[in-house]
Amino acid sequence: MSRQPRAARSRPLTRDARGPASWRCVHCHAEVDAAAPGTEHRNHCPHCLWSRHVDIEPGDRASDCLASMEPIAITVRKGGEWVLIHRCNGCGELHTNRTAGDDSPLLLLQIAIRPLAQPPFPLELLGRMLGSEPS
Repeated sequence: MSRQPRAARSRPLTRDARGPASWRCVHCHAEVDAAAPGTEHRNHCPHCLWSRHVDIEPGDRASDCLASMEPIAITVRKGGEWVLIHRCNGCGELHTNRTAGDDSPLLLLQIAIRPLAQPPFPLELLGRMLGSEPS
């Protein structure tokens, strides 16, 4: 079913019109409850953190892309709230999504520490720069 562009809609969507009470994850295929603690517009799986490109603006469900979105990073908002950054595997667009209270803490930490675990330079370089390794 083709979705109307956001500008063509005559009224904002109500919670009931946004979609089903649950949906199947595009990545891990788990059944996901649409209700989520800490956010009103769940569009990522709490088990694997993958999403689907369904929104143009949070909660509008107006995107026609519908490709899977990989969780690639974490950012932290003022006040300490963690936010997932997803990259669409279809169009490459980046989206931020609030984390929910039932998201996998282990996967959130794995994404958050990824830049430290896989730096873009050899770790030995740090030792040489700090003078702790012989030249």
